[in-house]
Amino acid sequence: MTIDPLAFMATLENRIGLTSEDKSLLKLNEAWGLEIASEMADHFYAYLGRDPEMKAILNATEGRIHRLRETFVQWFHEMFTGMDDWGNTYAQRRWRIGVVHVQIGIGPQHVVPAMAVVVHEVGRKLKLNGKPEALQESLGRICMIDLAFIEQAYVEVSRSAVLKETGWSEALFKRLITHGAALM
Repeated sequence: MTIDPLAFMATLENRIGLTSEDKSLLKLNEAWGLEIASEMADHFYAYLGRDPEMKAILNATEGRIHRLRETFVQWFHEMFTGMDDWGNTYAQRRWRIGVVHVQIGIGPQHVVPAMAVVVHEVGRKLKLNGKPEALQESLGRICMIDLAFIEQAYVEVSRSAVLKETGWSEALFKRLITHGAALM
């Protein structure tokens, strides 16, 4: 069972409490989001680049870091625009970004603290630019939704790979995971 990105998005919006007011506030500040996106990419990749494992991943192929930075700027700006009012296109893109993180080996243990750095730096920038605190809260909510997509991609890709390689049923896999967790 692979997730339906749009249904996952709707579930996350409800769980995290992303409201129409949040979306309106984000859209209202779209130009500002684009203005600071490159700076936020600098913070994100500076943090990741200090870790030897991540530095190797980021520079594994010619031009990768440049492409990743461009994608980050686009991703950051899209949090403000919602692309299609945070609908199917947005959800599909977030799912794809999560799968790419899995493919190139950028794990949650790297992304979560790097995202925390971005959230902190955005908070500083908000204060410097006299933006409302509500914008930070709205951006924090959409950021956590996007982060959940990345984390869920790891779960889904791992589950799918194990089921394919072993021929196990979904029920057996879930039972083994639950049992394994109980033993830890």
